[in-house]
Amino acid sequence: MVNGPLTASGGRLPPKSMLSGLPPSTGAAAPAMAKSTPLSPPPTGEHARELIASAVRTLEAEAGGITALAAAIHDGLGRSFTAAIDLLHRARGRVIITGMGKSGHVGRKIAATFASTGTPAFFVHPSEASHGDLGMVTADDVIIALSWSGETAELKDLTDYSRRFRIGLIAITASADSTLAQAADVVLVLPQAREACPHNLAPTTSTLMQHALGDALAIALLESRGFTALDFRVFHPGGRLGAMLKFVRDIMHTGDEIPLACVGARMSEAIAEMTAKTFGCVGIVDHDGRLAGIITDGDLRRHMSANLLELKVEAVMTREPTTVRPDQLVSEALEQLNTSKKTQLIVVEAGRPVGIVHFHDLLRAGVA
Repeated sequence: MVNGPLTASGGRLPPKSMLSGLPPSTGAAAPAMAKSTPLSPPPTGEHARELIASAVRTLEAEAGGITALAAAIHDGLGRSFTAAIDLLHRARGRVIITGMGKSGHVGRKIAATFASTGTPAFFVHPSEASHGDLGMVTADDVIIALSWSGETAELKDLTDYSRRFRIGLIAITASADSTLAQAADVVLVLPQAREACPHNLAPTTSTLMQHALGDALAIALLESRGFTALDFRVFHPGGRLGAMLKFVRDIMHTGDEIPLACVGARMSEAIAEMTAKTFGCVGIVDHDGRLAGIITDGDLRRHMSANLLELKVEAVMTREPTTVRPDQLVSEALEQLNTSKKTQLIVVEAGRPVGIVHFHDLLRAGVA
């Protein structure tokens, strides 16, 4: 390549041949990006009705597939399903999910569901398995292979490997006589169902059935192992789900932040405490420090009178208030707030207030 002439700064200009296709420079700034075309108004009339009818047909076709799958599990598929759960439960290693094309996409989701519900699992691409990734599979693992036809050529090396090293193999297929089914230890035969595609070609109903059966396996295994919400939190600390699985003690206000007044105190003292702590309430404790009641903004409005400040707190407080324990999940606290239509809960342990949780705390935690 021939370099262009030197510039004043010591660099070189590109050859003219490289510049020949470029527009002439005017020294002006580059034109702004063209504005995107405004969205056209949504379809109306007959066209809109046709689109809605298409959506309903798709959902009805896919719902039919799920109904057929449930009926099959009540019938012969149920025996194979329990055998698959037993094989997965006894595995000392991981669950290896594999499949090509749309079945592979479904397999990745199934692997993620297994992993997040306490069953170590990951996806292995069949083609990559044939080029070295078979080394990721151990004799302690169990393979779940998805193929609607059961004749996916790319699965052959994986299935041969599982037979050679006696690795458990579960097949999810629609053909009981297929090559994959004949090789497997357990065969989960999916019932035949029409695809939602009008040409009965694009995998739609079939992939949904694969997905649903994978979820059924994961949840049945979860339940058989006694996997709890607290276990789920270990694998899912992030996002709203992780926030819902925090404990009340993780977000509650404690110590001097708790608005409290004693039985026998005047309402003037209780209102001063409410104002200072800004939770819109004050807990009333007896002489042993146990929670006897609560006074909220609503209680003040209901008892508004000329002598309100002179009243004793017992005359105004709500007895036996809704409370929460520090070891309860934040999701439970949110449910209690919604059920009781309150904005705050006093946290009680052994009958004594140890904290307070406000609806705003749940917002900050990403729960509400």
